[in-house]
Amino acid sequence: MSTTPNEPEDELAGTEQPFVAHLVELRDRLIKAFIAVGIVAAVLAVWPGPAALYDILAAPLIATLPKGATLIATSVISPFIVPLKILLMAAFLIALPVVLWQVWAFVAPGLYSHEKKLVLPLVVSSTVLFFIGVAFCYFFVFGQVFSFIQSFAPKSITAAPDIEAYLSFVMTMFLAFGAAFEVPIVVIVLARMGIVSIEKLKEFRGYFIVLAFIIAAVITPPDVVSQLALAVPMCLLYEVGIWAAQLFIRHTKAPEEEGEVAK
Repeated sequence: MSTTPNEPEDELAGTEQPFVAHLVELRDRLIKAFIAVGIVAAVLAVWPGPAALYDILAAPLIATLPKGATLIATSVISPFIVPLKILLMAAFLIALPVVLWQVWAFVAPGLYSHEKKLVLPLVVSSTVLFFIGVAFCYFFVFGQVFSFIQSFAPKSITAAPDIEAYLSFVMTMFLAFGAAFEVPIVVIVLARMGIVSIEKLKEFRGYFIVLAFIIAAVITPPDVVSQLALAVPMCLLYEVGIWAAQLFIRHTKAPEEEGEVAK
């Protein structure tokens, strides 16, 4: 079908592929992603090893326990299963950029240029923000929370946490802080899709502060330190999201939207 001189050409014209071809490409991308995770897991299994990875993960808690206290395993297979889970988790996180690149390579051919300008920065920034949230939780929050909790422990009690319970706690906290640091991405998407305007987001600022503290109270342990450590960054990141949303809306407009603005 020919287009009129005034009608813009479709950027995706000629890029259509049969359904089977899409399935084959998806399979190849998934295989490459699994291979990347497998390679990283094999390297981590050799050095530093699953046991050492668990020691690294448990370091913030061990540092706050009384001298000579250690974690315990209440299940027979826990000393094997728990380090293995941490090995796989670490391998996936380290290989995550490769996994996301495979996802992007599969999706990108079906996107318009203005959509690529929006999606690629969001994928990269959301990954970086998730890692920052996990790092913030590990290097700052854990030390403060565990010290606060141990300060309330009676002298007659010897703390000996279970390794599976600790892993579950750590995973919950990592997901909570990683997700909380995605607030700017959520704000940008809502504003760019036109669901909420920038003005409405600014008006909702006070309600979001209350919402952030409610979320922190529900997700984190019942102590002031962890709740503030989650709620305060969420509030700051909400402001960052509003600022970033204005930039994204300005630089990721579709050609027809730019034409309307020009008129």
